[in-house]
Amino acid sequence: MGADARAERDATARRLRLAELSSGLGAGVLGLGIGVLTAAYLQGLALPILIAGLFLHAWGMADKHRLEVKHGAPRVWWSTLLYWICWGLLVALAGYTVVRRL
Repeated sequence: MGADARAERDATARRLRLAELSSGLGAGVLGLGIGVLTAAYLQGLALPILIAGLFLHAWGMADKHRLEVKHGAPRVWWSTLLYWICWGLLVALAGYTVVRRL
């Protein structure tokens, strides 16, 4: 494989990561907007929706992390740190929600 082909493949991989990031961020902002628009109607469902989102996100991230480890993806310290910070924030959110409901 020539240098031009490698450079093109690397550029495509970077664009793919940027597209995934943009898509994910856009989905989050879209969800926030839908939540704001429907807040009055869905207020009684806030906790079940929050719990469903927490479980779906946690499962998806744990599965992604497991697959990356299984397939030998390079591990960088900041990625592992962000992974555990995310888990810590999810636990804190769950704790805050429980305390707030008591």
